[in-house]
Amino acid sequence: MSQETLAIHGGPKTKTTPFGTGKRFGFDEAKELLEALEQNTLFYHFGKKVKKFLSDFNELYGVKYSVATTSGTASIHVALGAAGVTVGDEVITSPITDQGTLIGILYQNAIPVFADLDPNTYNMDPKSIEARITPRTKAILVVHLAGNPADMDAIMEIARKHNVKVIEDCAQSYLTKYKGRLAGTIGDYGCFSTNDFKHISTGDGGIVTVNSGDEQDYLTTHAFADKNFKRFGDTVQKELHYVAPNYRMTELQGAVGIAQLKKLPWICEQRHKFGDRISEGIAGLPGIEPHKVEAGNYGTYWFYMLRVDESKLTCSRKEFSAALAAEGIPNSAGYIASVMYMQPLFQKRQAYLGSHFPFDITGITYEEGLCPNAEAILETAIRFGVSEFYTEQDVEDIVTAIRKVANHFAKVPAL
Repeated sequence: MSQETLAIHGGPKTKTTPFGTGKRFGFDEAKELLEALEQNTLFYHFGKKVKKFLSDFNELYGVKYSVATTSGTASIHVALGAAGVTVGDEVITSPITDQGTLIGILYQNAIPVFADLDPNTYNMDPKSIEARITPRTKAILVVHLAGNPADMDAIMEIARKHNVKVIEDCAQSYLTKYKGRLAGTIGDYGCFSTNDFKHISTGDGGIVTVNSGDEQDYLTTHAFADKNFKRFGDTVQKELHYVAPNYRMTELQGAVGIAQLKKLPWICEQRHKFGDRISEGIAGLPGIEPHKVEAGNYGTYWFYMLRVDESKLTCSRKEFSAALAAEGIPNSAGYIASVMYMQPLFQKRQAYLGSHFPFDITGITYEEGLCPNAEAILETAIRFGVSEFYTEQDVEDIVTAIRKVANHFAKVPAL
């Protein structure tokens, strides 16, 4: 049987060896954890581990101030609170994201407004952002999806023009660079996640960078993550002026974070190398649109997502996905089940059970077709993993399998 016969049709499988794996945690994390326990406190204000974690992060990112939180979701909520987002405000964000991007908006009783995306980078289109600006707009919440930076120059220009804040969701984008600048340091705030499914893990956790460099901005952000308690030095101010959550990181998370940060540059370098190699290897294939990272930017590939153009192939996206899986490359057809505004919460306009608040402040509704590019991305996308533990052969096998499937299903041009 021909080597080019697809595995799904009985041909030889492309990937016949296991993907490379490795240990994420080891002695370094254990040592830091033991030191945390020996402090006789696991509370961030009295211990040293969270402070050290933030200090190391600040040095790596070249920022003056950051605040530790319990999750990436919490980080975004803290940034929104620090930015002054409140009841009835509108926050423009991406329709392809995790719900963690949206929870803080709704907790502040503000209203998510969705901008359409670039069809190849999967990031927010500045023209669509500007078209969604209204007098109620308070912030733009930029999602750097899958380790790929959004068009921050254009977004910052829009934000300054309309006097709105910019919050960067970098949960999937550690050490991602936009024109040489680290994602998360360009907007007013940068939000990071350290849950177990990100580049580095503390189990759960997060960080907010305060990019103004203004001390009062930092104090406000820090307090918002700690019930609005102001814990600095030996004094604690507990006057309650407005509601803020308890998103305090523990010393155990901070301890693991210290060790994980040391590995982060290598992790991101590997992912960058492998993701770029996949794009290079599948460039020009019929019916395949690689995950585009704009020239001058640096992606760190939390995952890889290509698009299938069925008009140039003799198969559906679903059939392409099944054929790729049969070649030994696990993948999923799509990313999230639907654009976020088609989720029941938005279709029912029900953030709280039995209520349409805050949606009824403006009467906003969310219809299919609101963001056509985003909807088309999810209908045509194929996503697969990228890991720092992959071998060079693993990456070449991914490329070979995609090329094999694409070439098999390519339409023969009419004579």
